[in-house]
Amino acid sequence: MDPVIWSNLPNHILDHILSFLPFKTLVSLRSTSKHLRSLILSPTFLSDHSFPLPSFLLLSHPQAFQSFPLFDPNLISWRTLPLPRSLSLTCASSLLSSSHGLLCFSVSPSSASSLSVFNPLTRSSRSIKFPFYPFPFELLSLVAFPDSYRIFTISSSASRSVCLYDSGDRWWRIFGGVDQVLPRGFNQDGVFYNGSLYFVRSEPFLLVSVNLDDGKWTTAAGDGVFPAEDEITFARLVTDPEKKILYMVGGIGSNGICRSIKIYEFKRETESWIEAETLPDIVCRKFTSVCYHNYEHVYCLWHKEMICVCCYNWPEILFFHVGRRTWHWVPKCPSLPEKWSCGFRWFSLVPSLSASV
Repeated sequence: MDPVIWSNLPNHILDHILSFLPFKTLVSLRSTSKHLRSLILSPTFLSDHSFPLPSFLLLSHPQAFQSFPLFDPNLISWRTLPLPRSLSLTCASSLLSSSHGLLCFSVSPSSASSLSVFNPLTRSSRSIKFPFYPFPFELLSLVAFPDSYRIFTISSSASRSVCLYDSGDRWWRIFGGVDQVLPRGFNQDGVFYNGSLYFVRSEPFLLVSVNLDDGKWTTAAGDGVFPAEDEITFARLVTDPEKKILYMVGGIGSNGICRSIKIYEFKRETESWIEAETLPDIVCRKFTSVCYHNYEHVYCLWHKEMICVCCYNWPEILFFHVGRRTWHWVPKCPSLPEKWSCGFRWFSLVPSLSASV
């Protein structure tokens, strides 16, 4: 079609024409013109025309420079996500966090380090400079909203501070008060719940949160959560963003050895934890054996009604399907080299056409 013709079409007619096109064609049309791009990515168009997109569990590894394996839980099949040239050629780049269709990378070229936020569906990305250099950091989390995103991290320099990046104003804000709630060496990422980023400590049990608006910390003790005769070997948080439910995966045992793994649900009304599920003993023994009782390697994530329990030195995932109340294993990716024995990091990837970088 002549560009002069379709550029003069009323939006409602152009909208109707675009609604007949397949999803892949719409994605390719984004680069045709700014007008088409703004129309396709407009909230009105996206809400009127729903596109069923699969969601994936993404596997990252320090030696994966060109692409990432993707597992589709619905089809029980594997795919591959190729990286853009700007990231795949940077051997020092690493995936740090994911949220609502966006991926956040740490990029370390020869000149200076930075972050890169990437939408794999639209193939768009944005480079984000650090607030100062050098910038050693830890516990980075990407939190995406419908029209923006925020990046939380802690500067691990001599004076530790919370650094918050807002994509709306494209600026960093810096707050103090970290050492009082999270000690150095704490390595479990936070989860977003009720406007704050939550962290949990197991020894002693302590639930802490930081508000992403003002950087203020809140702490809550865990009295009455676990039986007094039991010992907490590890505790990890996950959150259901749709139903706004906070879960905790807790390892229970004695003398530092986990004997059982339980899932707890946080009741906001009473600010208490309710036991929701217990991992079968035979599955618990397998999981604790593959992580060699090194619970610092255990981490958890939420993906589409699934609470995933993972280990850095094991390429499989143990997950609990909340709706079906069943436990399953995600099999090892067949394309993984046998020599990859550690450094496995899983992420939830829910592609979104409207997620803007």
